[in-house]
Amino acid sequence: MIELGQAAPVADLIKDVSEADFMAEVVEASKTVPVIVDFWAPWCGPCKTLGPQLEAAVTAAKGAVRMAKVNVDENQMIAGQLQVQSIPTVYAFWQGQPIDGFQGAVPGSEIKAFVERVIAASGGDASGGLDDAVAAADEMLEQGAAADAAEIYAAIVGEEPTHKGAYAGLVRAQIALGDLDQAEAILNGAPVEISTSAELEAAHAQLELARQAAGAGPVAELTAQVEADPTNHQLRFDLAQALFANGDAEGAVAQLLDLFRRDREWNDGAAKAQLFTIFEALKPNDPVVLNGRRKLSSMIFA
Repeated sequence: MIELGQAAPVADLIKDVSEADFMAEVVEASKTVPVIVDFWAPWCGPCKTLGPQLEAAVTAAKGAVRMAKVNVDENQMIAGQLQVQSIPTVYAFWQGQPIDGFQGAVPGSEIKAFVERVIAASGGDASGGLDDAVAAADEMLEQGAAADAAEIYAAIVGEEPTHKGAYAGLVRAQIALGDLDQAEAILNGAPVEISTSAELEAAHAQLELARQAAGAGPVAELTAQVEADPTNHQLRFDLAQALFANGDAEGAVAQLLDLFRRDREWNDGAAKAQLFTIFEALKPNDPVVLNGRRKLSSMIFA
């Protein structure tokens, strides 16, 4: 049995491998954990579907298997040695030798079964799940790898269309990529059973704030205007939007709380509504949310 501790980082589980490091990253590495090798090329359409599905399944296995991605255009020698005649081609290595494989794009269920079969052949434990793959994609998104995260989310949704975390993650990834229309289309197409979930409500709030950010003014200029005219509620509201758009959620909440304190009914309660939108967009345990909600409640019930 392979004893697993904490899940390995995504960067350790899935690697781009060349002829120079194939022996170390595949043959030698497979003596301790099975390695799935994906032979692909940038021009290969089916590869663009299969690759992310494989990555999602490998990530979900939490370190019981690893994956090496080999670009055949750049590594023709190794592809020839392994008699890769068409792509995508997938081989699984264990104890330095190929033990299983397949060619062409296959359904997600077959990919999952393939990964589980490889892990079982090595005496490992195929436990894990899609939640772990989502967590890994979340980490990728936080690190700025939005396109890669989007591929993982999409692969998970392809396997489980009602996975709330993956569906919301796919929306957030599109927002990060700047494709707000696509993010909205994904939200609008959500299965009805998850459309009102907390995860998708949060994604909806993030999309709304992202659209606002597109029209936000410069922070320095708005700050100066608010300081010159503190009673101008619209300027203060605009400043809050600009602050959030520039990554200062705490500053945005502070301005909105100040606006609510000055005139809670201004513009049909716009300050309170905007605060709730920000609270929904952030994680529930974010200090900005916890402190903001506490201060807002103290004002409401004072």
